[in-house]
Amino acid sequence: MNWANDSSSKGFILLGFSDKPWLQLPLLVVLLVSYTFTIFGNVSIMTACILDPRLHTPMYFFLTNLSILDLCYTTSTVPHMLANICRNRKTISYGGCVAQLIIFLALGATECLLLAVMSFDRFVAICQPLHYVVIMNRWFCLRMAAFSWLAGLSNSVLQSALTLHMPRCGRQEVDHFFCEVPALLKLSCADTKPIEAELFFFSVLILLIPVTLILISYGFIARAVLKIKSAEGRRKAFRTCGSHLVVVSLFFGTGIYMYLQPPSSTSKDWGKMVSLFYGIITPMLNPLIYSLRNKEMKDAFRRVVSRLFSCKK
Repeated sequence: MNWANDSSSKGFILLGFSDKPWLQLPLLVVLLVSYTFTIFGNVSIMTACILDPRLHTPMYFFLTNLSILDLCYTTSTVPHMLANICRNRKTISYGGCVAQLIIFLALGATECLLLAVMSFDRFVAICQPLHYVVIMNRWFCLRMAAFSWLAGLSNSVLQSALTLHMPRCGRQEVDHFFCEVPALLKLSCADTKPIEAELFFFSVLILLIPVTLILISYGFIARAVLKIKSAEGRRKAFRTCGSHLVVVSLFFGTGIYMYLQPPSSTSKDWGKMVSLFYGIITPMLNPLIYSLRNKEMKDAFRRVVSRLFSCKK
């Protein structure tokens, strides 16, 4: 018996922090603030990168993809979470749960791969500047972006199919804010170890390999930066790379915690808090890190805003 046969008409109950009513209001405020900043920040980056010709470079092409990802990533879960906090019956239909699971997993996996591609772009720009235009040509960038999206979607379809195939014997209460693989596996009434082993393999491909490539890229970047004679130049480069690594570490660290250990060993409340970091906090931080600390982006914002106001006049 699979999930489609015994739950398609019933749907699920998302418990979240139902056992801690005092957390509902603080959580509502955090979600509203972070989601507002995520929308504003990522839409601003997308607008600037598309409208300003000076930002039509590989770095900003990938940054536009990241902004689209983060916008869709949070939108797949946050609006429903907000609605559930504001009502007593915290439910989601079976179809809604499946859609949420596939979309969230696809976009999360795509972001892992895209961050690795972006770190390679910075590696080539800093360590191989004379060959940058040749290596990071338009078709290579398009192929890398397409590969990230397609690989993320393929991973999501495979992991979702394995998760949804497990029988749950009428269990409907998901001890989480949204439909996610670790939480859904805990509902299964069958032995999940074979499925967990397969999911672990996919998670290694999507999480450990990209983060390893990112660390290697930044290792070469750090070595190149140390050769810069200007102390101010070194400080500026390390500040930029350091802020990028903080966000990358937050995203991958929390993702690895959730997906590279058996669901049964994950602390109930701690797992929920961790999911908020890679599902909500990191998408909010990305625009701040990649725009406020970027002079080119700030100049582009000014040009776009001035152009829009001049058009109105």
